[in-house]
Amino acid sequence: MPCTPPKSPTQHHRIANTTTPATKPSDQKVPDSIARHHDLTAGPGQCCSTVVQTIMAPVTTVWSIVRRFDNPQAYKHFIKSCNVVDGTGDVGTLREVQLVSGIPAATSTERLEILDDEKHVLSFRVVGGEHRLMNYRSVTTLHAGEGTTAGGTVVVESYVVDVPAGNTPEDTLAFADTIVKVNLQSLGRTVESLVKEPAMSVPA
Repeated sequence: MPCTPPKSPTQHHRIANTTTPATKPSDQKVPDSIARHHDLTAGPGQCCSTVVQTIMAPVTTVWSIVRRFDNPQAYKHFIKSCNVVDGTGDVGTLREVQLVSGIPAATSTERLEILDDEKHVLSFRVVGGEHRLMNYRSVTTLHAGEGTTAGGTVVVESYVVDVPAGNTPEDTLAFADTIVKVNLQSLGRTVESLVKEPAMSVPA
């Protein structure tokens, strides 16, 4: 089951449908050069999905937040804290995140698989922790949107994950898609606050 983002904007599956001033559902086509990074395949007992979102800010600004593997809590508000346990932020770096209460997880150990500053691609894989999303792998890409105002950025995030015992693929997709959608909405708000600052800086 491939999860490559469809080329037609009317076929994007599970696009976020709640907007903020900085973030809106994307009607952008995903170029082949971007789509190939999201060519994930779900094996037996797995499911996968893709979320496409436009953020009204330049790619460089959005990437300055997304690329910080050591600071995902800057916009992922389900994360309480992050500790780098091995590495210095390059490929292979391991982080352990503590998750907020109220979700069915406590910790997640994650390895950085791809960090491409030129093509704006980041990928990580979950390799341990106390949670139900086993073998979760995520790929996030950024590219400039065609015809967007104020240098809009199209964020494409795809993932593949095991379906937990006792759950259906539909249940798993609904849960994981909600997490991704909320994260991207939060990313939009975080970037918007940066753009409004006189001297733009990345949160520590």
